[in-house]
Amino acid sequence: MPYALTAKEKGFKGIFIPVENADEAALVEGIDVLPVKSLSRIVDYFSGFSDLKPHQRKPEPVSGLADHGIDFSEVRGQLHAKRALEIAAAGFHNILMTGPPGSGKSMLAKRLPTILPEMTFPEAIEVARIYSILGLIDGKRPFSPARPFRSPHHTISDAGLVGGGSKPVPGEITLAHNGVLFLDELPEFKKNVLEVLRQPLEDGKVSIARAGMNTVYPSKFMLVAAMNPCPCGYLSDPHGKCTCTRPQIQKYRSKISGPLLDRIDIRIEVPKVPYKDLGSGSRGEASAVIRKRVDRARRMQAARFSKSGIAGNSMIQGRHLKQFCRLDTECEQILEKAVDILGFSARACHSILRTARTIADLDDTADIKRRHMAEAIQLRSFR
Repeated sequence: MPYALTAKEKGFKGIFIPVENADEAALVEGIDVLPVKSLSRIVDYFSGFSDLKPHQRKPEPVSGLADHGIDFSEVRGQLHAKRALEIAAAGFHNILMTGPPGSGKSMLAKRLPTILPEMTFPEAIEVARIYSILGLIDGKRPFSPARPFRSPHHTISDAGLVGGGSKPVPGEITLAHNGVLFLDELPEFKKNVLEVLRQPLEDGKVSIARAGMNTVYPSKFMLVAAMNPCPCGYLSDPHGKCTCTRPQIQKYRSKISGPLLDRIDIRIEVPKVPYKDLGSGSRGEASAVIRKRVDRARRMQAARFSKSGIAGNSMIQGRHLKQFCRLDTECEQILEKAVDILGFSARACHSILRTARTIADLDDTADIKRRHMAEAIQLRSFR
């Protein structure tokens, strides 16, 4: 697929492809894909001894999300966390969940893809192109409608996360392009590994420089992170006994720098679920129901940003905030008070405005109201 796309971009009319790769390459429209079994067939073609017909394959429509085998309805309690994840999905916001072991952080994160909107055909092609480079594509089904979900272990190196090597190859953040990158036990990752996330989170791409070359990979992903409140994990658990000292807790949390935290729009606490909720026979909202609201909010954003080149609310830059996140006097006063009390930075204020814009979209409201601003501040105020 990358060869076919490049040939098309360079203006070539056709490309010779091994028979085994023809289906994958034929997904690229506007260029003839000529499948051959040997180089002699190419010689015969140019010598006029044989003819080759372009391989025909109708692009598979990206409709209907894949069956993930899991659903949000299986999660008991955690209404606040579910709401936060719905907002994150609707605006493609980064989110950090903090809570004791066993509170369900990983379970919630793994169900996030079930409420994300399906990929458009161009998005699916972008993802397939990346996976094709690494040989991770199934030739019979070159792409999946489901958004990528990558969950690397905390022992991963910076090259494994962002890409690199003597011959640069994409890393996990590029494999998560147009999807989700889930980092469990966030402070357990090496600090230098976490710091390399800052540029991709800001720019949606990662640049890798090597002697005589510079490679740029797309890395527009949604970061979902989870962590314990302290090394032992029981600092915020009323039924657990924390054994950590204050310096240990400070050292543990300091692994996540302020600039990195500033790029995470939503931060919530996920407490343990009470037994009465675990034993309850009632099921929560199904992923399909939540996804309908997310899809509606995304459609509003697509219409709003149709002429701005912005993909979603989380990507609104400072220069566009006044245009897309206008506040009335009451909302301005609420935000000003929050800044004075909680000491939010300018980046944090921008983050709150973007989140409030998404909450208003979920509420099917054109203007940001007081309740939207209050909820956005609440989703940002946990530290």
